[in-house]
Amino acid sequence: HPQLFKSIGIKPPRGILMYGPPGTGKTLMARAVANETGAFFFLINGPEIMSKMAGESESNLRKAFEEAEKNSPAIIFIDEIDSIAPKRDKTNGEVERRVVSQLLTLMDGMKARSNIVVMAATNRPNSIDPALRRFGRFDREVDIGIPDPTGRLEILQIHTKNMKLGDDVDLESIAAETHGYVGSDIAALCSEAAMQQIREKMDLIDLDEDTIDAEVLDSLGVTMENFRFALGVSNPSALREVAVVEVPNVRWEDIGGLEEVKRELIESVQYPVDHPEKFLKFGLSPSKGVLFYGPPGTGKTLLAKAVANECAANFISVKGPELLSMWFGESESNIRDIFDKARAAAPCVVFLDELDSIAKSRGGS
Repeated sequence: HPQLFKSIGIKPPRGILMYGPPGTGKTLMARAVANETGAFFFLINGPEIMSKMAGESESNLRKAFEEAEKNSPAIIFIDEIDSIAPKRDKTNGEVERRVVSQLLTLMDGMKARSNIVVMAATNRPNSIDPALRRFGRFDREVDIGIPDPTGRLEILQIHTKNMKLGDDVDLESIAAETHGYVGSDIAALCSEAAMQQIREKMDLIDLDEDTIDAEVLDSLGVTMENFRFALGVSNPSALREVAVVEVPNVRWEDIGGLEEVKRELIESVQYPVDHPEKFLKFGLSPSKGVLFYGPPGTGKTLLAKAVANECAANFISVKGPELLSMWFGESESNIRDIFDKARAAAPCVVFLDELDSIAKSRGGS
């Protein structure tokens, strides 16, 4: 309804930037918008448009906008825009600079009544040239974040609607346990659970036959045990690039002694995760960090794993020296990345081993 904007005297949004972790549904969202509005959908994959030939990358971009204008109303969707429009002061490539300039020109030159909206997606919004993020270009920014338990349940229902599920399958329980999982992770989880059910029935299937017995096919049904297996072999994609240990299989009773330490950890870490509403009710701020100290071999890592397991939280274990880099600013960036990934996979326990290597006293030499 472009007349709404015209009657009130403003220009409709020309560009929408969607950002968030991989697999959260940014491309799917753009396709859904195009489908719901009946608009022509033109997909540009950032890396594919780049060319070593002089002027070809800019030409590819111009052709896309010309094609969209001929088929308006249209939505141009640029995936991985950070690969074609990085910050010009941070890139050494002349091609990237020219592509950014061309994209700015094309967005500024869109006719007022062309009914074209440019949507773009990225995992790294701060890597994009700031000129693209001002009013009149990508002036709307939408955070497509990690789904909450309700969102995960809805995604599970979508991916299991055509699956034959056993009576014992509790999707709400699975949604509650899949902290940090995005849409693509949940799709992979459902697929793995179904594959496990097929593996269990392989003894009954004669692969040399052209057809499979109807009785065997009828007996196939994904069980809660299959989902438990899938949960055991999968991790949130946000955690795959970091030194991660899946929710560890260590309980309080597996640790001998240290009763006072266990009690302190239960009060300072487990209670806030298990009962956040109580802390909110009484206006209490839970502890943000716990420092373990003591000789090697006394169970510091084991205690951290037990905390994560008892809280049913994701567990990231990183050794301090692994975060250090000789390149300026990279060590700080590594630490930020770890905490960004932990937030994305919350609730999450971050265990920084050998902390003294990265957090020495600032007053020292």
